[in-house]
Amino acid sequence: MHYLLANPSSVLILAWQHLRIVGTAVFLALLIGIPTGVAITRVRWLATPVLATAGVLYTIPSLALFAVLIPLTGLGERPAIVAVLVYSLLVIIRNTVAGIDAVEPSIREAAHGMGMTPWQRLRLVEIPLGLPVIVAGIRVATVAGIGIATIAAYVGAGGLGVLIFDGIRTLNLDTVVAGALSASALALAADWAFVQLESHARRDRCRGVS
Repeated sequence: MHYLLANPSSVLILAWQHLRIVGTAVFLALLIGIPTGVAITRVRWLATPVLATAGVLYTIPSLALFAVLIPLTGLGERPAIVAVLVYSLLVIIRNTVAGIDAVEPSIREAAHGMGMTPWQRLRLVEIPLGLPVIVAGIRVATVAGIGIATIAAYVGAGGLGVLIFDGIRTLNLDTVVAGALSASALALAADWAFVQLESHARRDRCRGVS
């Protein structure tokens, strides 16, 4: 706490770098993961190869993944963004599939009976009703990404991990604790925000079903 109180501007700059890395990575993961999840609900044989590939990527240790990425992307934010993106894909794809699959068949049949096209059913019925589960996946990906991004300081990406690595290098426990507390606070704030968004989506879903 002493370091945080003595260096608020430095911590805020590192926190912004941290948020930028995670936000960019999760946004890109959404652009890839949600359409992929939707595709799986339409073409079922895609589930095994896509989820297996995402699962294998998810099991790669973060330091090993950074080591593989450095020759391809160089140092800095790029390998950090790619790493967080890779780790986010599995949960986003799975939750997209689970959210759409959770829509009751009777609701789909009613939408079909109203003359909706498959695209209209997806856009107006399936995704809105599956949104709470999809948001839950984004929440898990974001909170996990905040933790993974602390290791990104190892590849020169900045973020709150800089405090942790600097503290370890200089044997300064205050700096290590400051980095850990800041990353934890960021993760808790993100989790709270997504809990509120998820609750709002569930209320909208209930109103839509009723």
